[in-house]
Amino acid sequence: MILNRRTISLFILIVSFCGPLKAQLDPPKQYPQLFRDVQMSHIFADQKTFVDCTPRVNPDSLDFLYMAQKSEPCFNLHDFVGLYFDTIQTDTTAMLHHLHFLWNELTRQPDQQAQYSTLLPLPNSYIIPGGRFTEIYYWDSYFTMLGLQVDGRTDLIRDMVDNFEFLIETYGHIPNGNRSYYLSRSQPPFFALMVELLAKTTNDEQTYLNYLDAMEREYDFWMTGDRLVQLEKGAVLNRYWDAENTPRPESYWHDAELLEPSGRDSSLFRDLRAAAESGWDFSTRWFADGRSLGSIQTTQLLPVDLNCLLYRVEMILAKSYRLKGIPQQEASYNGLAEKRKQAIQQYCWDNSLGFFTDFNLSSKTLSPQLTLAGLFPLYIGIASSEQAGRVIAKIESDFLKEGGLVTSLVENSNQQWDSPNGWAPMQWIGYVALKNYNRPDLAEKLARRWTKLNCKVYFESGKMKEKYDVIDPDRPGGGGEYEGQDGFGWTNGVFLRLWEELHPESNRVEKPK
Repeated sequence: MILNRRTISLFILIVSFCGPLKAQLDPPKQYPQLFRDVQMSHIFADQKTFVDCTPRVNPDSLDFLYMAQKSEPCFNLHDFVGLYFDTIQTDTTAMLHHLHFLWNELTRQPDQQAQYSTLLPLPNSYIIPGGRFTEIYYWDSYFTMLGLQVDGRTDLIRDMVDNFEFLIETYGHIPNGNRSYYLSRSQPPFFALMVELLAKTTNDEQTYLNYLDAMEREYDFWMTGDRLVQLEKGAVLNRYWDAENTPRPESYWHDAELLEPSGRDSSLFRDLRAAAESGWDFSTRWFADGRSLGSIQTTQLLPVDLNCLLYRVEMILAKSYRLKGIPQQEASYNGLAEKRKQAIQQYCWDNSLGFFTDFNLSSKTLSPQLTLAGLFPLYIGIASSEQAGRVIAKIESDFLKEGGLVTSLVENSNQQWDSPNGWAPMQWIGYVALKNYNRPDLAEKLARRWTKLNCKVYFESGKMKEKYDVIDPDRPGGGGEYEGQDGFGWTNGVFLRLWEELHPESNRVEKPK
């Protein structure tokens, strides 16, 4: 018997009016079949957990609903419990179950072109971050995919990669998000890394060839126009940019009100937009005076993290052409990658600080601002052992806090990509970087601190957050142009991946289909 939402709602309404509700809940008697199946399925590590869960509907209706739906082809008992019960408990298995169920809440089905909408329709399903972010976001999606990989949701990973391929074919690049007002900019180039993740997940190297044209076209987007910067002796590096120099439509008032007090011309708006392309909107990392948003100079900086990602893109393209059997193209991309590696070493390594930072085109000097972007050369493996040792020493002494890695060392800036905030993607970058350079002990310490903080906040609020205060776990993450958001795609993804790294065989639950 298959019930639609309208039938279910009508049935619950009828049951609610058929008699008085019992003052106390008696699960074994009020929904005996469901109760037995849940307890015997070991959904929760602690058998007491389900007994204490509060139904979201009249409990007398639950067995009927369960028996009516359990024979459906796509029925999943975990999903059913998550839908009809408040499962927020201080039980890690319950938390993992809730996160697995959240993929359904954050999934959007293929879009239809709507009249008068800013949404750019996508042909396949996708995950949104959550909260105010009701569209797909480019770089968020890579870290979301890490969790989808853990949950065996290869279907969604492929759907999202296909959506990004569609955006490249349609617009020539992947916009910040699938909204018309995002078309003038992109975000950190993770598409090739998504293809690599899909290829490894499916153990199918043909994947690289399937998406080769799209990867190459996106690379061309970054390597033409104002995002490409020619340096001395033929070296090239890249920067963030935006084709527009007007206030961002989604933050119009914030941008417009900043112009007069900043004393700037419309170049201010391009620098704000370029920072949005970086994903780090905003951080004192981009500020000329290190304090005020009005001094933002994003387009004058060669970001170390962006260039490390493009090095990785070049290496993936080289591998793709090797698989395709075209050695000339393989050699070409390997050569471009080697030139970029040398340029990163020349322009982004500060030997006096013992850290990788951004290069300032205006002053021809390295930025004194230390941020977690300095971990990217370790993440992609182009730092020397000596360099890595010095970077890791600073990470351990200055960046690693009670709740994980703090994004920068600048406090009280009121910018969300500064101290005291930590963000899920940076924890994953740090974890991989530390493991790459033989510090599994520190990588594990980082993973345990971050997941512990995620669990603490979840058990207190029932939510996964966009960002966290890693210095004082009792405070929420703050700063920025908007209130902290719940959801949250990339936080869920990184948590699930790190949890699996820490507990490969324990607290595993059946994944939703």
